[in-house]
Amino acid sequence: MIIDLTDTTSSQIASALLKARRNAGSPAMGMIGTIVVVVDEASHHDALKAANEAGREHPSRVLVAILRPGRGPSGLDAEVRVGEGVPGEAVLLRLHGELAKEPQSVVTPLLLPDSPVIVWWPGGGPKVPHEDPLGALARRRVTDAAATRRGSVDFTARAEGYAPGDTDFAWSRLTPWRALMAAALDQFPTEVTGAEVVSAKGNASADLMAAWLQSRLQIPVEQKASRGPGLTAVRLFTPAGPIALTRPDGAVATFSIPGQPDRPVALKRRSTAELLSEELRRLDPDDVYARTLSYLVEREKLPADAKKVAPEQRRSTHATAKKAAAKTANAPVKTTTSKPAPGKKTTTSAAKPSAAKATGGKAAAKKTPVKKAAGQKKAAK
Repeated sequence: MIIDLTDTTSSQIASALLKARRNAGSPAMGMIGTIVVVVDEASHHDALKAANEAGREHPSRVLVAILRPGRGPSGLDAEVRVGEGVPGEAVLLRLHGELAKEPQSVVTPLLLPDSPVIVWWPGGGPKVPHEDPLGALARRRVTDAAATRRGSVDFTARAEGYAPGDTDFAWSRLTPWRALMAAALDQFPTEVTGAEVVSAKGNASADLMAAWLQSRLQIPVEQKASRGPGLTAVRLFTPAGPIALTRPDGAVATFSIPGQPDRPVALKRRSTAELLSEELRRLDPDDVYARTLSYLVEREKLPADAKKVAPEQRRSTHATAKKAAAKTANAPVKTTTSKPAPGKKTTTSAAKPSAAKATGGKAAAKKTPVKKAAGQKKAAK
């Protein structure tokens, strides 16, 4: 059922929702919360479609606020949708003139009582979401750095103005990537000496991925550009060879661990509806995102050398990784006593593995001190 209301009020919209619900034969609402979508006229159709698809998993009242500020007269037009493939309720709100500058006065009476409010900006979002008039009403504020114009994402403002409940689709897109890299360090605990993140130029998710790796592992991380689409590869460099997750086509990735056969992994680029559904599953503050966002700002202040990986690490091939892993697994650990070359430290044949932790998509690795060779110990005495 679709009900069109012209030059209306919030009270009339609420009455139309109740009437539509009764006519549909479902007087009980049975919805978990309210999703407020702040969008322009050109893209409201795609945003409403994504919200309705997410609503199949999380039935909600969807309020699509289309703001039309200008010098014209203030007014409110609405379109109420119940049924017709809509899992919950959907209302299109077109706010004209001065009313568009005070959208909270229209939206607040339409929020479901005693339930969470999620505000989503498909077009990028404000610099400080919780200071926005609609963002102040929400428990969860979802932005999308990838939807902004290239180079216009101000992560510094996002970090300084962060409030519990803020998140971004650029971070949500990394969930399967972070989980797989954390699982790799569980399967193959070792020292990580550097990392590499490869993506299309200007990819916000790649910036967050590099900051997350560098903050958790305390290693240099280099970012490299590719033709895309999106994030195409993440590599962790270890003494036995690289741990790599590569996805050149945006659909199927190859998961490589030293000493193990390559494995294909379904890692397709997820739709907007799938990303929104993920955010609706968890409404508590995302502390990992907050720490990564702060570190990203600090990382930009680091010298260029601190972000790069040594050339010898980049030259490590997968074949070398397999050979080194097999030799490490089969050969006994021996300590060399030969005199080291000038300017070069002597190490044991097998590095002591460091502890890697992965809890809820988090990975951490500590640096492992290199054991002194017997010759170095005698020299020290």
